[in-house]
Amino acid sequence: MREVRVLNLNLQFKDFMKKSSVISAVLKLKLLLSLSILLMFGSVSAQKSEHYNSPLYAPKTYDPTQAGVSSGLPRQLEKVGIDQKLNSQLPLDAAFKDENGKAVLLGDYFGKGRPVVLALVYYECPMLCNEVLNGLTGSLKGISFDAGQEFDVVAISFDARENDNADLTKNKKASYMARYGRSGTENGWHFLTGTQSEIDKVTEAVGFNYQFDEKTNQFAHAGGIMVATPEGKLSRYLYGIDYAPKDLKFSLMESAQNKIGNPVEQLYLYCFHYDPASGKYGLAILSVLRLLSVATILGIGAMLLVFWRYNRNKTADLK
Repeated sequence: MREVRVLNLNLQFKDFMKKSSVISAVLKLKLLLSLSILLMFGSVSAQKSEHYNSPLYAPKTYDPTQAGVSSGLPRQLEKVGIDQKLNSQLPLDAAFKDENGKAVLLGDYFGKGRPVVLALVYYECPMLCNEVLNGLTGSLKGISFDAGQEFDVVAISFDARENDNADLTKNKKASYMARYGRSGTENGWHFLTGTQSEIDKVTEAVGFNYQFDEKTNQFAHAGGIMVATPEGKLSRYLYGIDYAPKDLKFSLMESAQNKIGNPVEQLYLYCFHYDPASGKYGLAILSVLRLLSVATILGIGAMLLVFWRYNRNKTADLK
């Protein structure tokens, strides 16, 4: 009789320990859920208390008279991006000025048996364009190919106001030649400016969509570079500001053989995602954080449901 009582006590103790572990786990999950909710609402309230100087990130108020549903993007970004137009022909007859003020055609840099890296930027851009050129230069330094030998680099300003500033393009080239640091490659780098009509020929051909914001006196645009075949056919798009050297090298090798790549996921990096006035990132990163917070809460809720059902089934079995 005593052995039976001891056995029953052992079983009850084990069952109590299991319940305790389940209860402890549930309490921990509830605590984690509470912290996640606090963090999520804390980030939202912190965002509401920020005072932005940029009109693109100014706090928005609801206007019931406004027709339609807003996408959440600033108006300047709704038509901004890079549409891949693989295998499209570049307008080789587009006329520009080079860094020496000499009149040139875009076609002057093709037909030489080597691919061309095309970067659409503007030289007085306060942020993204420099990062695009810096990323391109850093990537090119990581490969064994030399500009002017295995490929050419053509940077075109999409700001027509820079067409009459010869010193700007000359200084820009000197700066990036020093950054590139390979002697004898000067003839492989080209910095061009042009009139609006000639710029439009190129931007439309490559699918580069940008907008000018008069309030900030800046262009809203996406970051990326294109690689074209020696005949001027678009063969590859690389998005963002950081290009892996091996990816760029393979793109150059394929383009040299007139191979056209496949469309890739378009990960845009918008010029106005970073607001220098407030020193904070807006829209994109906040949306990602919110999505992660929601996913975390849903995951915790699912785990709580599983533990609750497990605990209920164990209680029913004991009865």
